[in-house]
Amino acid sequence: MNLLEHIPFADTLGIKLRSADKESIVAELVVQESLCTTGGILHGGAIMAYADTLGAIGAFLNLPEGAKATTTLESKTNFLGGAAKGSTVIGTCTPVHVGRRTSVWQTRLTTGDNKPVAVVTQTQLVLT
Repeated sequence: MNLLEHIPFADTLGIKLRSADKESIVAELVVQESLCTTGGILHGGAIMAYADTLGAIGAFLNLPEGAKATTTLESKTNFLGGAAKGSTVIGTCTPVHVGRRTSVWQTRLTTGDNKPVAVVTQTQLVLT
């Protein structure tokens, strides 16, 4: 199953999945000029959207039987450093909690040379 085909915005961002299962989602994003703010640095909104996409995939993969979808209930981002145009940002998303009605996901974003960009924690609501 191509998990990103159901999230057209992921294509707009340029997200490429490396791996995805119930315990870990890993992806990469090459910073394009269209995703940058002044100075050729990845925009904070793009960072948040990237992490939100990975958390949504994790929540979807963990949906309980009979559930249809998931939606973001809350998201918090700590911005730690910049990612320049042309660099690759690696996203690694893991569950903090997976319950029947909600799940909590933490996404760590780093540059290709392992410098921190952001840590995002989000809560996903199970839709039935």
